[in-house]
Amino acid sequence: MKMRDGRGSTDAYCVAKYGQKWVRTRTLLDTFSPKWNEQYTWEVYDPCTVITLGVFDNCHLGGGEKAPGNNVVRDSRIGKVRIRLSTLEANRIYTSSHPLLVLHPHGVKKMGELQLSVRFTALSLVSMVHTYGQPLLPKIHYIHPFTVNQIDNLRYQAMNIVAARLGRAEPPLRKEVVEYMLDVDSHMWSMRRSKANFFRIMSLFSGMLTMGKWFSDVCLWKNHVTSILVHILFLILIWYPELILPTVFLYMFLIGLWNYRFRPRHPPHMDTKLSWTEAVHPDELDEEFDTFPTSRSQDVVRMRYDRLRTVAGRIQTVVGDIATQGERFQSLLSWRDPRATSLFVVFSFCAAVTLYATPFRVVALVTGLYFLRHPRFKSKLPSVPSNFFKRLPARTDSLL
Repeated sequence: MKMRDGRGSTDAYCVAKYGQKWVRTRTLLDTFSPKWNEQYTWEVYDPCTVITLGVFDNCHLGGGEKAPGNNVVRDSRIGKVRIRLSTLEANRIYTSSHPLLVLHPHGVKKMGELQLSVRFTALSLVSMVHTYGQPLLPKIHYIHPFTVNQIDNLRYQAMNIVAARLGRAEPPLRKEVVEYMLDVDSHMWSMRRSKANFFRIMSLFSGMLTMGKWFSDVCLWKNHVTSILVHILFLILIWYPELILPTVFLYMFLIGLWNYRFRPRHPPHMDTKLSWTEAVHPDELDEEFDTFPTSRSQDVVRMRYDRLRTVAGRIQTVVGDIATQGERFQSLLSWRDPRATSLFVVFSFCAAVTLYATPFRVVALVTGLYFLRHPRFKSKLPSVPSNFFKRLPARTDSLL
């Protein structure tokens, strides 16, 4: 809230972005329960993309906070919501409330809730399924890929171009709004984000630890029935090794069907526990909200500190990418993306039937020859399984 006439006041407006299309609602003056009742439509170019919505307080109407270091008034953040379209079932109306969370130097604060009604319409199921096997980027990006520094520079320049264009709109979208919607500071070093990415990886390894504990229990005969069944299965697979792969695919097919009962019913929202904002140290928040270059030390220490933040930011990005790959693998059977899981479940069933009917030696020969084929017969574009995997959802959309 900003202060006006000795009392708190909020002049809220909402901004939504998908692809190149930005929309802004009207500003509702002096109300803590704004109701816009506005409807917008976007043409979805790829179902495996994210729509972003942000709520802001218009501080240019009086009583706004000024940016640190200058006298420029900035619109205050009230919260942000991201929704991955692939997590929505086609032609279903989702009406739910999403928490509006903002991270301040003194901690995370819930500013309210945003009630949305969202519907994802698919005109052609075949075309949408076909999209899962297509490359994410144009062909030239795979033949001559950009370096990490080039991508960062291009992203920064694109943000400035978008901010300049939207700043001339009526009403204007100011630079701080564009920066918040585009997560322009996501690559900066943050102890909180590094912890969040670390624990994302640890949650992935927890499944392997659970399997190891289960196998240890089998070896210790804590459950005699389970141990006997595992020994029988082991002997069968030893005598008939051609049953290993079809059994694995059939098992994943059954797991996918079982997990269908526990599929998410609503789009995911910002998660404070996942973002590691509940137990963050005040000094870590002070470091995260510090200016870049830093203003907390002398020249020599500033140089070293900035270098450390840059390197740590790269490590943070790599750790986040590793966690994203693992979470995509987890989402194969979790029904977070109903269409992707349906495709994988059907593929698992077909693969199980095919491998049951095909001799194992034939499958091994075809697979080996396929991977050892001459580069002349290989495409420079990613394979269909690779494109499908890269389109799977991860928990990145739920990170603050």
